[in-house]
Amino acid sequence: MNSSIVRPGALLLALGMAFGLSACNKDNAQTAAPAASGSAGGASEGSQSITINNGAEPESLDPHKVSGVPESHLLTQLLEGLTSTDKDGNTAPGMAESWESADNQVWIFKLRDAKWSDGSPVTAEDFVYSLRRLVDPKTGSPYASYLDDAHVLNAGDVMNGKKAPDTLGVKAVDERTLEITLSQPVPYFPDMLVHTSVKPVNKKAVEQHGDKWTSPENFVSNGPYKLKSWEVNSQIVLERNPGYYDNANTKIDRAVFLPISSPPTDVNRYKAGEVDFTYNDLPSDQFQTLKKEMGEEMKTSPLLCVYYYETNTVKPPFDDVRVRRALALALDRDTFAEKVVGRGETAAYQFTPTATQGIVPNKPEWAGWSQEQRVAEAKKLLTEAGYSEAKPLSFDLLYNTNENHKKNAVAAAALWKQTLGFVNVNLANQEWKTYLESRRSGKYQMARAGWCADYNEPSSFLNILKTGNSNNHGKYSSAEFDRLMAETLKPGISTEQRADLYRQAEAVLDKDMPNINVYHYANVRLVKPYVEGYSVKDPMDNFHLKYMSVAKH
Repeated sequence: MNSSIVRPGALLLALGMAFGLSACNKDNAQTAAPAASGSAGGASEGSQSITINNGAEPESLDPHKVSGVPESHLLTQLLEGLTSTDKDGNTAPGMAESWESADNQVWIFKLRDAKWSDGSPVTAEDFVYSLRRLVDPKTGSPYASYLDDAHVLNAGDVMNGKKAPDTLGVKAVDERTLEITLSQPVPYFPDMLVHTSVKPVNKKAVEQHGDKWTSPENFVSNGPYKLKSWEVNSQIVLERNPGYYDNANTKIDRAVFLPISSPPTDVNRYKAGEVDFTYNDLPSDQFQTLKKEMGEEMKTSPLLCVYYYETNTVKPPFDDVRVRRALALALDRDTFAEKVVGRGETAAYQFTPTATQGIVPNKPEWAGWSQEQRVAEAKKLLTEAGYSEAKPLSFDLLYNTNENHKKNAVAAAALWKQTLGFVNVNLANQEWKTYLESRRSGKYQMARAGWCADYNEPSSFLNILKTGNSNNHGKYSSAEFDRLMAETLKPGISTEQRADLYRQAEAVLDKDMPNINVYHYANVRLVKPYVEGYSVKDPMDNFHLKYMSVAKH
């Protein structure tokens, strides 16, 4: 009998021991955010005010300098792109009232009569300036690759410094007509334009104030809200933008966003009436109790996000595919999703969530193996790679400060130790902004990662693993994978053929295993019953305050 194989009872015991020891891990201090000035749910006094936990202190409020979900939630309220989403997540008109293309390659956008918060008109030239700024190497955007993924003409060459920004395939035909030319047809191009990175910035504000244009006194917005104040590590306050074209239909006057990174603190503040709307990261160990206690206040919906462990494929030990594959095989993701997390998440046997539109699931052969078979193959691979009891596999696992991420990391380390024996994992946590920089600069071996859809299509996930993509922090590179992704947009490819190409691309990822996919998310948060208009139908969680209101209570 091989004692290193974990049976269900032993697995739960190992996890319990791991979680009990987790408090001894250093660098785990959690600091609760200070209380917001004023009370949550201010509508009880006749106002329309809401307090939301946003999960982290934002890295920036410059849409061309960020890549995270907390930043996106704020920028959705402050800035509006050519297209937007309705309350259920469907692509809807934004600054563009309409758009058309005869060939899915040259797109014409007709802008509405809209103004910036300083009173100046929103013009086609604003979008020309902003899209050029996104890909300009001087900007250093983590999303510089986005327009290249969208196949905007010359985007890749501009991003790589081979061509000037003014060669990008964007042109202001007149003040309210924008033309965007792609290098090849992209039928879902308007859907891509809902993303944070392609929102406009005000040229005058940026050029006049430089990096300080995002300060409250300098911020110029074209969305439903303006930036009222920003107290670092305390709160960000937004107020209604009276110059917004649809201000007459906006109800909430004031929104306070808190950077609470601790899920238990988030719940406690919610119960105390200090938060109206939690982050979608409820404590997994409280989930069942909260579900019973909170009833309809717990909002559950699908979420197009994947939780995974990203490996730095150009650094030892993860430059060896055998090591990556061994750890992926040995991690019991079904038990992880059901027992460690347990909020409705599903085990991830591919990178792209299977609820994504236009995907044909790729279920690898090993998904049908027993856990004993997987562990036996994993041990064989590690032995071939030169690891043993005498020479154990040791590596650092980086995660951003958050009790749930810590719990997951402790569980993963415990599972690998229990099943494989000669694996030692050192856990390291960093606060959000430092963690992002560590990943971007490649200063890690393995990192906790999560990716959420920028638009509802498989390429939103798979594009980030193409060679040279600015979000490909693990530096994975596969000519076969790149070829398959390029094939998806060749002329004449049908929807069914595209879906099969995505499936083949997932199969390449399964062979190379640059990421250890763990689970696909469920979107679960607490929302006070007096918050009206919150939708559980948006699988990308692009919530808009302009669709909500706060009832008297």
